[in-house]
Amino acid sequence: VNRIQPQLVKRVKFHTLDEPILDTYGVSDEIDKALKHRVWLKSGGYLVINQTEALIAIDVNTGKFVGKGNARLEDTITKTNLEAVREIARQVRLRDLGGIIVLELIDMEDRNNRKRVLQALQENLAKDKSPTKVLSFNDFGLVIMTRKRVKQSLERTLCSPCANCDGAGWIKSAQTICYEILEEARRLSKNLVDVRQTTLRVHPDVANALQGDEKEVFNLIENYLGVVDINGDKTVHQEQYDFAFI
Repeated sequence: VNRIQPQLVKRVKFHTLDEPILDTYGVSDEIDKALKHRVWLKSGGYLVINQTEALIAIDVNTGKFVGKGNARLEDTITKTNLEAVREIARQVRLRDLGGIIVLELIDMEDRNNRKRVLQALQENLAKDKSPTKVLSFNDFGLVIMTRKRVKQSLERTLCSPCANCDGAGWIKSAQTICYEILEEARRLSKNLVDVRQTTLRVHPDVANALQGDEKEVFNLIENYLGVVDINGDKTVHQEQYDFAFI
């Protein structure tokens, strides 16, 4: 440091504790928080941050915050939005978010309050080394901003798409799979001859649904295929199922 950045030498301290340095300063915990979609605010409100291929959406919610005493709803909303934009500016830098960012703040009726919130956002973004541009509230009450994309975001750098949902964030429900199995049973029944035993291998949640809430669907499946033995297998993906015929 003395050779490369001598002016920073006084800021450097040697870590002598037995505890790992990342644990001492809570770096790992902060990284985990920065990978979560929901960010809580001190007031009880929260942000929801979602990244897509086209843009990044940040939604602001009052959550548990209902204001103090006889505070007007507009004042409570404005206070939450002011706190939110400070945290948004921090999260944008922390997560290294870039490209088009859409902010859905809580709707405010007073134009002066909108100006206050927008000004607070711009002041907090001024600390950012990466160039940013903020547009005013549009007709839908959204704030659109852009931030120069220098590299991949923290989420894209540290994470990979989920093997179960392939990065979609959703998988089909057990109920939906039950009806897909019914359609498959209807198709298979047209070509089956002299089948003595039929086994259906599915995820345990789907097996429970077929034997419980979706029992009527299972009865229809057996109308097409005869007696069916259900095998709940944890190794099977929830959207996957296999028929075995003997």
